[in-house]
Amino acid sequence: MLDNKRILIAAGGTGGHINPALGTAGYIKEHAENAQIVFVGTADKMEATLVPQVGYELRTIEISGFWRSFSPEAVKHNIGTVVKLVKSSSQVKKIINDFKPDLVVGFGGYVSGPVLRTAAKMGIPTAIHEQNAFPGVTNKALAGSVDRVMLTVPQAEQYMKPKNPCVITGLPIRGDILKADADFARAELSLGGKPLVLSMGGSLGAKPVNDAVLGMILNKYKDKDCVFLHATGKGGDWFTEKLRSSGVDLEANPHIRVVEYIDIPKCLPAADLVICRSGASTLSELQALGKPSILIPSPYVTENHQYHNAMALVNNGAAEILEEKDLTPDSLTARVNALLADKEKLFEIGANAAKMAVLDATKRIYDTLCEITD
Repeated sequence: MLDNKRILIAAGGTGGHINPALGTAGYIKEHAENAQIVFVGTADKMEATLVPQVGYELRTIEISGFWRSFSPEAVKHNIGTVVKLVKSSSQVKKIINDFKPDLVVGFGGYVSGPVLRTAAKMGIPTAIHEQNAFPGVTNKALAGSVDRVMLTVPQAEQYMKPKNPCVITGLPIRGDILKADADFARAELSLGGKPLVLSMGGSLGAKPVNDAVLGMILNKYKDKDCVFLHATGKGGDWFTEKLRSSGVDLEANPHIRVVEYIDIPKCLPAADLVICRSGASTLSELQALGKPSILIPSPYVTENHQYHNAMALVNNGAAEILEEKDLTPDSLTARVNALLADKEKLFEIGANAAKMAVLDATKRIYDTLCEITD
């Protein structure tokens, strides 16, 4: 049990690291209300906002990653990173000596490195969680030092050299996703019996995805055989303007719906086909709801991990992949038409995605943490 335990959680940089950490912390508090939880992060990344918003204390260290370049700017940055690494060691020791944790857990991001390394050297029980099918640099480096390596998908294990066998936990999924009702969602969106093609490129917007979806809608909208709901991401006003300048009257075509951001718990359950990137959290939600998808991995992320995430589904017949190098309005249109015309295949892909779902990830993580603290 984790009741009355002092737990230090390291997570930072992106929502992909922070949200699973927050989900786990919430589950711990539900089942061990006397546990004390403190987060470690940086003062200039997403955790500085997200963690305090939920009500957890955040203690900060100075840390950054290395740039893979020999430009003068990169060299200067990397020298600064080395200085921060040296400095972070003493900062972490101060936090640990002050908080005296019974357990230290890392969810990725550069901040996890010095925190977990220091805790392991001090003999404190440690664990890390890896969200992606291709592990991040920090977690790969930590695997041989920590007591438990927890993975979202088994494919990641081949890249790890852990001290102890890895544990497959899955990725924590928001409760509102797990409780979603597809029929209610479809009624709320007034789909009129038509299939919903839901497309999105991320909160910041992905121009290649936006451009391809725009072209696909222009190719298909006169068919009126489905409802399009597309999220442009930040600054996407140009998308509707381009539709209008191309002769599409949006008022006369209510089956075309364009928004800046999608309310995932409201819209994803209603979707018949999803077009999206392949971040770990997105894929876990697709699996939880058994949604067929066309995945367009971002080629701009570290270690091309979204491609590996996508292939974990593709190899199980649980999604189709369309790499950005092959992405055009016509190639996307052809994929969408083929899937909408083959209801049996669409159902099969969704069913295979559902088979991959891990719906009790937070419990599995909690149980694993209990094991190493008992």
